[in-house]
Amino acid sequence: MKRVSLAVTLAAAAALSVQAASAQTLKTVKDRGQLSCGVSGGLPGFSSPDDKGNWTGIDVDICRGLAAAIFDDPSKVKFVPLSAKDRFTALQSGEIDVLSRNTTWTLSRDTSLGANFTGVTYYDGQGFLVKKSLKVNSALELNSASVCVQTGTTTEQNLADYFKGNNMKYEVIAFAGADETVKAYETGRCDVFTSDVSQLYAQRLKLANPADHVVLPEIISKEPLGPMVRHGDDQWFDIVKWALFAQINAEELGVTQKNVDEMAKSDKPDLKRAFGTDGNLGEQLGLTKDWFSRIIKAVGNYGEMYDRNVGAGSKLQIARGLNNLWNKGGIQYAPPIR
Repeated sequence: MKRVSLAVTLAAAAALSVQAASAQTLKTVKDRGQLSCGVSGGLPGFSSPDDKGNWTGIDVDICRGLAAAIFDDPSKVKFVPLSAKDRFTALQSGEIDVLSRNTTWTLSRDTSLGANFTGVTYYDGQGFLVKKSLKVNSALELNSASVCVQTGTTTEQNLADYFKGNNMKYEVIAFAGADETVKAYETGRCDVFTSDVSQLYAQRLKLANPADHVVLPEIISKEPLGPMVRHGDDQWFDIVKWALFAQINAEELGVTQKNVDEMAKSDKPDLKRAFGTDGNLGEQLGLTKDWFSRIIKAVGNYGEMYDRNVGAGSKLQIARGLNNLWNKGGIQYAPPIR
């Protein structure tokens, strides 16, 4: 009997030890009084500051939603602009708590960087931007073209695979930063600029005459973009993951930034669980009962976030496509809150 009691005691102590260790990121963020969020230095629609230093974009809203869930204040975020080359080091070193920087989820990144992807904020794919004066209508017409790419991304490998697969020749002109790459393309150092299609739309806005350039129809890769957190903290992994899932579920449930307070009064079981009036799901995450409503009040549901930053309500005007909900012709889908 004593052996059984000792075993139970040791197991309980081990569980408590693991739980305490896994809660360190949340505690660190709370003790600091703000979330440290790694973002792109200036990609319209995803993360970019205005001339007053106010950040906007999908990646920005992901972190504002997290801050709202933790502090009930979406402004308690420090945005850390990072290059493609430096983003993973910043996460690994602890300089940032979460990387929310238009980053593609791949097997190698999932296994070699000491980090986990927490979900997909945007289903993207690589494409090509060309000058209309080039009179090219398809990427299959780009044989012998010079192509500007940014290093430290998945772009170079995708480019090589596509041209090799179609028996075409090309010349790579690579640059470390996105702005350098776009400038080189605009000044004629290359024929084509290749990147994720969302980034092509965003960078086209920075050109002197955006209407003189066109994104070709071919999508040559799968680029699921999402946030990353360090390995070893399951509680933090769950919080970042479910903050996104809350927005996706909110859109599916019809909860918006405007009607969130009214919807919180609903007697529907799925809404009661989401709003914390039935059960303690928020506490299980290490947050409060109203974690769901805090996020939606701060940044809206997924559809609102999408439209405001890259969709119909933005300058980018990118159609929802794959990023529509699974029951509206897209593939955006979140596990249920229960």
